[in-house]
Amino acid sequence: MAAKNKILSNIKNKPYFVKDNFVLYKNDCLKILEQIPENSIDMIFADPPYFLSSGTFSCQNGKMVSVKKGNWDLSNGLKKDFDFHIAWTKACHRVLKPGGTIWISGTYHSIYQCGFALQVNKFHILNDIAWFKPNASPNLSCRFFTASHETLIWARKDKKGKHKFNYKLMKEGNWPEDFIKKPGLQMRSVWAMGTPKPAEKKFGKHPTQKPIDLLVRIVMASTDKNDVVLDPFAGSSTTGLASALNNRKFIGIDLEKQYLDLSVKRFKDLKNIK
Repeated sequence: MAAKNKILSNIKNKPYFVKDNFVLYKNDCLKILEQIPENSIDMIFADPPYFLSSGTFSCQNGKMVSVKKGNWDLSNGLKKDFDFHIAWTKACHRVLKPGGTIWISGTYHSIYQCGFALQVNKFHILNDIAWFKPNASPNLSCRFFTASHETLIWARKDKKGKHKFNYKLMKEGNWPEDFIKKPGLQMRSVWAMGTPKPAEKKFGKHPTQKPIDLLVRIVMASTDKNDVVLDPFAGSSTTGLASALNNRKFIGIDLEKQYLDLSVKRFKDLKNIK
């Protein structure tokens, strides 16, 4: 508790919501990150904008629909988009502890820029994970392979640092949601998990919402009890729920009130708070 309180005491902006070890801020992540003390965060999960809301299409309920997630997902051109990834990864590097790690999720539209930005900012890449989606939407144009995975990059703050990896839990734990993971064998870098279940969207949904199973595995793999987990693009706060379920402290940042309100509803439901 003391570590989180020290972090929050440095942030002058009032939290949008705070309960127990779950804290949300409504702001630009760069403005909050610059107030967080250096070397204070154990792990970061980031699902930054993919910049797809500029004329692309997707499949939804078997129909082709325009991809317009919001103004936050509009591209400003290749250079400015990359400058954005450079800026937020640099800010994350400063606040991570020496052995702290960052996870970034993305598709081919964004993940390569994010990976290069990590290297520019002196992170040391540990793994790339292919999150295979057995229930992925079909490709309606029939002109491309069906996109059925996202890539996760896992990186350490410094090359010489010693990061946390709960190897035994990953190898010997019970992971029934993933048909690829075989009991008692090392966990590999391809994970099979479906998209969020209907129950995870009962209060509404975020357009890039991740399944709770995915975030629980990430949190459990690379943090210990009472560690501080930060998500600079919190969305509906699946990272926060995974942290709360496993006794980690959570700080989430997002610009969109509707998704912060969704986060609060999900957290209260998880904790049976009226």
